[in-house]
Amino acid sequence: MTVEAVLFDWGGTLSVHSDVDLLDMWRAAARVLAPDDPEPVASELLAAEERWWRESIAVGDRSGTTEDLVRSVALETHLDVAGALRAYHDAWEPTVEHDPAAVPVLRALRERGLRTGLLSNTHWPRELHERWLAEAGLLDLLDARLYTSGMTHMKPHAQAFRALLDAVGVEAARAVFVGDRLRDDVSGAQAVGMRTVHLTGRPVETWDVVPDAELVTLDGLVELVDGWRAA
Repeated sequence: MTVEAVLFDWGGTLSVHSDVDLLDMWRAAARVLAPDDPEPVASELLAAEERWWRESIAVGDRSGTTEDLVRSVALETHLDVAGALRAYHDAWEPTVEHDPAAVPVLRALRERGLRTGLLSNTHWPRELHERWLAEAGLLDLLDARLYTSGMTHMKPHAQAFRALLDAVGVEAARAVFVGDRLRDDVSGAQAVGMRTVHLTGRPVETWDVVPDAELVTLDGLVELVDGWRAA
């Protein structure tokens, strides 16, 4: 069956992975919430985030938002959250970098008449991602952009992948999913019947799944898809 759509993960795939101090990111929010003594609040925010990721996976990859996390701490301490959220999101801004190959790869895929899309496991709000994509010249190169902060489930849950397929109007067997995580991206996409490309450029968790293809970076993806379409 031919390929009609090539769909992507965001973090570590279209964007470049950055090693950041997560506690330091939450310190930006804590300084707004508790300017006189921010460190305990920063630690609690990080702990809440870690709990959320663990519990989300345990109950079937349930999604959520950064507002949920900050509000869970603020409710206990009677603090306002709006300024803290802005500070937290602003702290991430300098760390966001997109792969230089992303724009030419997406353009080449669209020139071939292929649909493109994005599915990101994230608790950040849609408008934040959309702004970053627009600044990188990627927003208009993606026909559909889904962020799990606005969805019921995260990858690898089948509902997340089916929502993306519905958004681009393509059957699973005619779609390729590209991502850097074996559990979230490869196993989830394969479970609904998609072909998969695993990006191996950085170490991630192991998982008992075999992708249809492996690439170190996005370079080579267009050639790979061309080969599948010609087969």
